[in-house]
Amino acid sequence: MPYLREVRLHGRGGQGAVTAAELLAISAINEGKFAQAFPSFGAERRGAPVLAFVRISDEKINLREQVYTPDAVVVLDPTLPSAVDVTSGLKEDGIIILNTKDRPDEMKKKLGIVGRVATVDATKIALAELGLSITNTAILGAFAKVTGWIEMKSIIDAVKKRFPGAVGEKNSKSAIRAFDEVKIVK
Repeated sequence: MPYLREVRLHGRGGQGAVTAAELLAISAINEGKFAQAFPSFGAERRGAPVLAFVRISDEKINLREQVYTPDAVVVLDPTLPSAVDVTSGLKEDGIIILNTKDRPDEMKKKLGIVGRVATVDATKIALAELGLSITNTAILGAFAKVTGWIEMKSIIDAVKKRFPGAVGEKNSKSAIRAFDEVKIVK
């Protein structure tokens, strides 16, 4: 039976949500899957809330609309859940991956989520590995582990191709650390 997985990423301008969506789609394509990634901008300025979407399938994707009922939600900025309804439309059996210092059971209760919740301190990881609070590659490492939809090797390959040299190495380390440090509650 064919599958279609839909992902919605929440971030703020400058945090790399759009780049994360593109890297996720590239990773899926490199595994022989079909994928698409696209952003949705509101006020196009640094720090403003940004949405990006990804679809991954084993068949050609003909949909060309925003993702309204995601299988997974990824939140790059820890302040967004108090400013935006990041759980809107999340499928009952869906998963939300949050960049936060909080434990997943705390966030599950706080956000009233029925499905799985995963948390990782992607900001801490990005600051340690990159020297910047750009959390996109860290959150992709967490995504790979939590969903199992994309292999970590594919994420690393896409990151290194997008960011050659030392920058790619640092971003790869960020993704690997998040893969190792993410916590999940069902």
